[in-house]
Amino acid sequence: MATIHSFHAVRFAHSRRWVLGLAALLPVSWVMAQGPAPVPVAAVQIKAVGQGFEMDGVVQPVKQSTVSSQVSGRLTALAVKAGDRVRAGQLLASIDDREAQSGVQRSQAQVAQAQAELHNAQASFERTRDLLRQGFISQAAMDTAQAQLKSAQAARDQASAGVQQANLSQGFARVTAPFDAWVLQTHAEVGDLALPGKPLLTLYAPLPMRAVVQVPVSRSKSLSERVSVEVQVPTADGSLQWIRPLTTSQLPGADPVSQTIEWRLDLPVQAANGLTPGQQLRVRFAAGQVRRLVIPAAAVLRRGELTAVYVVAGQGFALKAVRLGADHGSQGVEVLAGLTEADRVALHPVNAGLAGALAAGSAPAQ
Repeated sequence: MATIHSFHAVRFAHSRRWVLGLAALLPVSWVMAQGPAPVPVAAVQIKAVGQGFEMDGVVQPVKQSTVSSQVSGRLTALAVKAGDRVRAGQLLASIDDREAQSGVQRSQAQVAQAQAELHNAQASFERTRDLLRQGFISQAAMDTAQAQLKSAQAARDQASAGVQQANLSQGFARVTAPFDAWVLQTHAEVGDLALPGKPLLTLYAPLPMRAVVQVPVSRSKSLSERVSVEVQVPTADGSLQWIRPLTTSQLPGADPVSQTIEWRLDLPVQAANGLTPGQQLRVRFAAGQVRRLVIPAAAVLRRGELTAVYVVAGQGFALKAVRLGADHGSQGVEVLAGLTEADRVALHPVNAGLAGALAAGSAPAQ
């Protein structure tokens, strides 16, 4: 039985090769006469689609600080580097404080001198008061002694304030973190001369975050208060989702060079986790719905700068250039010019361009 089965298998294989060989010998004109398969078409429709646009935004920390020196001196130590996590009050950098220390000692000496002068003025005032009671001196001498006492007290208070100021200046030699933050960038190295106002480090708080987008002035004016703004953020599983910001605000002035207005979109804490400053996000502005001519995206044929569709013309197709608008995904692509509601377009534009292509449902010419 195995021999008979093998014989039939070999015979079938030879027959199949003979049929394929015969088909290869058929004239090409006979094959072409059968014509290409009918091309499916779709009607141009008027649909209600969302009105708006999308732009690229950038993640920006809400709380960011450039830490600078408040005293002059050489930078003796830099305790952190870019990428470090710091706590509020943590030491960031140290500045040579020998000059500030000398100021503290000088102020303390002035306090001691003022205290001695005050003690002397107090004793003089008491003696003058006793002599006035005994009638040996005039009231004018008493007034002079009292004025000298008050002057000595003021000098002592001034010297004490100088000590406090000197101690405060010495404390500025230790640069500390103003809040819990990440070190974004360092602007100085050990040995550099620190000056008041000269940046040393840039810090930012990990939360909260916001998305910043630069909207052209022409578009920003057309956005009303009822505009719906959404930001596309990554999720924990790596996918993307659209969320609404907590608050939306725009700066009152435009950039004179780029002619854009900055929009700031505060993000929820859950969505901001994992975002880093400078990361790019997609921002969508939606301002209600409008009715537009739309066609399926599959019908669009792009060849270089040409954007066209194949439109049903009689039993075949004719190529028409079109001007498209926004792409609304599953709803289709807006058609701004080139088509009417009565047109039907080919869903397979490549096949529609073949010779003899027919629209699905059309009968071939007799």
